[in-house]
Amino acid sequence: MQKRTLGKSRLEVSAIGLGCMGLSAGYGPAVDKPAGIALIRSAFERGVTFFDTAEAYGPFANEELLGEALAPIRDKVVIATKFGFDLDPKTGQQHGVDSRPAHIRDVAEASLKRLKTETIDLLYQHRVDPNVPIEDVAGTVKELIREGKVRHFGLSEAGVQTIRRAHAVEPLTAVQSEYSLWWREPEAEVLPTLAELGIGFVPFSPLGRGFLTGAINENTTFAGGDFRSNLPRFAPEARKANQALVAVLGDIAKRKRATSAQIALAWLLAQKPWIVPIPGTTKHNRLEENIGAAAVELTSDDLGDIETAISGITVHGARYPEQLQRLINR
Repeated sequence: MQKRTLGKSRLEVSAIGLGCMGLSAGYGPAVDKPAGIALIRSAFERGVTFFDTAEAYGPFANEELLGEALAPIRDKVVIATKFGFDLDPKTGQQHGVDSRPAHIRDVAEASLKRLKTETIDLLYQHRVDPNVPIEDVAGTVKELIREGKVRHFGLSEAGVQTIRRAHAVEPLTAVQSEYSLWWREPEAEVLPTLAELGIGFVPFSPLGRGFLTGAINENTTFAGGDFRSNLPRFAPEARKANQALVAVLGDIAKRKRATSAQIALAWLLAQKPWIVPIPGTTKHNRLEENIGAAAVELTSDDLGDIETAISGITVHGARYPEQLQRLINR
């Protein structure tokens, strides 16, 4: 597995990481702990050194899973986790956002215990809290870094002004947001800002929550607890209309002797050398497929063909319901 460095931070990670949320939440029932541990360790054996989690995933269970899985190899991996939601410590029920300094400290301490580690490699604010100045958030993480409890600071789904203000207090190592061939909004403002400031970018849902693999169509049914069933972009009519994008990927994949998923990931890797996608999966064969994308080289002609082919395609369906969209890009 090739390595990449996130921005000017010198935080070196595998070119493709593993988003671990789906092992515990979001896409139906959680996997059994032994199966989750086996998949995480299999990822490491195949060269993945960058693992992404959050207290909100589960909630809490995903950090515990990752902590147990990575304990024997802790010094060989980079663990990213997140704070920023108001979660009931007993039930895990979410009550909005909370990035008050005292809460950040409480969450960091709890995450350290669940992750079985003395230091969090990369700590993100999960969502911007409009009630807490970002300078206070960055200042708190700065203190945690000085105390040795955190190594690097990141933001998730933040707008460019928030990124600039936070970075002025404590240099950001990475910004995490959704980015893929069917969600390219970061290209307008976020990516140029990160390039200017020397900050790495970590795309989540780089496969369009599975849609870009070609395995989902208008007849697909989602398991109970799969949040895609509530997303406008995954309504049956939107899934049917969006097959045009999948068809383009399929054509390029045949030419490159790869899969649609590998082309989607290789496209991201080709955008900037400081972009590190974190596809998630619960299946070993998909893990192998995703990792294989790092070896797929897209030429300038390939990239031009992709751009030309998708330029006339309109992606149907909003990314999130309106109430969730309000938490994005503040």
